[in-house]
Order: sequence, then structure tokens, then C-alpha cells
Amino acid sequence: MPSFDVVSDFDAHEASNAVDQANREVNTRFDFKGTGSKFVLDGQLITLTSQSEFQLQQMLDILRQKLAKRGVDLGCLEERDAEVTGSEARQVVVLRKGIESDLARKLVKIIKGSKLKVQAAIQGDQVRVTGKKRDDLQSVIALLKDSDVDLPLQYENFRD
Repeated sequence: MPSFDVVSDFDAHEASNAVDQANREVNTRFDFKGTGSKFVLDGQLITLTSQSEFQLQQMLDILRQKLAKRGVDLGCLEERDAEVTGSEARQVVVLRKGIESDLARKLVKIIKGSKLKVQAAIQGDQVRVTGKKRDDLQSVIALLKDSDVDLPLQYENFRD
């Protein structure tokens, strides 16, 4: 029986390269000279450090630009509030990976509400969709692409 998996993922190596490029640009830009501005990637957390909140916004724009150039979907970014303390400003950006259980339930509800002859099952941080016809599965992919989900979705492991 044909099936595929709905996942939300990004290329961690490309994200790492984008952070390195952003660091290089911040180190060479004149308006960041002597500010100690930097990006630190730790797993799925990117910490931006600078002197002011305005510089953090500029750094965030640089980061978005570099991630987009490297092919990382900007929908997986979750920006936390900036913390300004004395002479330092910090902001944490989370690279979201995987589908949370609430969103997975919402996706299953959307699929079941479409009245297509497919089954959707939550498996960890992904959703597996199975059906008898390949056309039904392709209809589900089109339905999920049109749905209003704030996370980028990929469709992989398509089996016939």
C-alpha cells in the first residue's frame, strides 16, 4: 500500500555554514567594529550577541539572508525576545525541527476532514499517510501545501 511521511526538517550542515558566513560578515562590517557582535550556534539554538537591540535587528537580517541563500527555509526560525542588560543585548533564535504533537494532530484532522480515502498516523515527530491510490496521496500533499501551517513541511519516503 502506497505511503509517505510528512516531516519538518532542515539541513543542519547548511545552517552551520550560514551562521559561519554571517559571523564573517559581522566581523568585517564597519558598523560592527569593536562591538563584540557574534553568532553562536549550539545544536538548534543560535545566540546573537551585540551591544544594542538595533544591532541585533541588523544581525537578524544578515542571518536570514545567509540562511535563505543556503537553502534553509526561514519558516523553521522561531525568534525569541531580545534581552538587553547593561552594555549587552542577546537574542536566541531556535531552528525548529520535527512536528510537535499539537501540530501533528491538526494535520491529521485536516487530512481526515478532506474525506479522502487515506489514513494518517502520528509517528514521533512525523506523520505517516497511507492509502490505496497514489492519486489520493498526491491530493493529500496538495491539501497540506495549501493549509495554513506555520512550519515548513517536506514530503519524503514515498513508497508505492
